[in-house]
Amino acid sequence: MTLFPDMLDNILNESIIGRARKNGLITIRCHNIRDYSEDKHRRVDDTPYGGGFGMLMRPEPIYNCFEAITRGLEKKPHTIFMSPCGSVFTQEKAVEYKERGHIVILCGHYEGVDKRIIDEIVDEEISIGDYVLTGGELPAAIITDCVSRLCDGVLADSACYTDESFGDGLLEYPQYTRPAVFHGRAVPEVLLSGNHKNIDEWRRRESLKLTLERRPDLIDKKKV
Repeated sequence: MTLFPDMLDNILNESIIGRARKNGLITIRCHNIRDYSEDKHRRVDDTPYGGGFGMLMRPEPIYNCFEAITRGLEKKPHTIFMSPCGSVFTQEKAVEYKERGHIVILCGHYEGVDKRIIDEIVDEEISIGDYVLTGGELPAAIITDCVSRLCDGVLADSACYTDESFGDGLLEYPQYTRPAVFHGRAVPEVLLSGNHKNIDEWRRRESLKLTLERRPDLIDKKKV
């Protein structure tokens, strides 16, 4: 649910996610909240009570949109509001969302949305980091991309998402391709050896090393 459905569609119609949509592997629908405004000028915002800068999205158009798009479903879908006040999105969350089936994402804009609509329909507030954007569309696209690539058939093989950064709780090991030497920098010999046991051990060590250097907080959560 957004004020800028074309913005999201333009992102999510490209590359792997776009092909998955075209092939019917996933269904993503971008709904324009403005279409559900009760105002003759299709206004969706107003000044906040108590004063302050900017405009706030009104609850009625959002609720009308939500009612229309969820009508006929057996149960209320898990509904997420993109907010810098929310819990930080993680790969574990993506796996959880993949198993839920239907998900609704509400994108705020301007100075945010009326708190009453959050209380009425939202199950979870989610942030993609400790910063503020002009709207929830880019964060919603990130979550949609992250969850969609976990769905069956979207990627060529499940190893594409299990053997990567955060797949096992650690950062991914460095990767190399041809040429074997680039600007005097050679690919590690072990990767050219053909010994898969040694390669797996090297990758594990490099993952641990990289995680310890850059994200030691992940090591604390992981038995290594």
